[in-house]
Amino acid sequence: AITGCKKKATNTAGVDPRVPPNMTLKTGGKYTSADKTVNKQDTILIGIVCTKTEDNLTTINGSYSFDGASTTNSFYNHQCLSTEYTGFSVDVNYYVRNQTGTEKLTLSVVDRDGNITKKIITLTVQ
Repeated sequence: AITGCKKKATNTAGVDPRVPPNMTLKTGGKYTSADKTVNKQDTILIGIVCTKTEDNLTTINGSYSFDGASTTNSFYNHQCLSTEYTGFSVDVNYYVRNQTGTEKLTLSVVDRDGNITKKIITLTVQ
């Protein structure tokens, strides 16, 4: 006689997978997308491209810290409009200070559930 077997239940309905949004940095040309040595008072261009994975995008932020400090300051902050909930692209200028050292730039995108994706660029200022 053949006996039946039941497949183990794999229902995950109601469980939020908490997938963070996608973020890439534009490359080539005049864009800075990776660690770099720059001169005092340089202006760098960062191209940010964010796309929704699971939940609508809410904010995009760029912050900086100097010489390994834990304190950060914002140089760019954007609340997404309803037309930007599924994707957003922006070019942002960052102005390097007039002092040698390091400047750590943290770029982040947040979705409606609070999931965060970050990219970090470290500038060595000479």
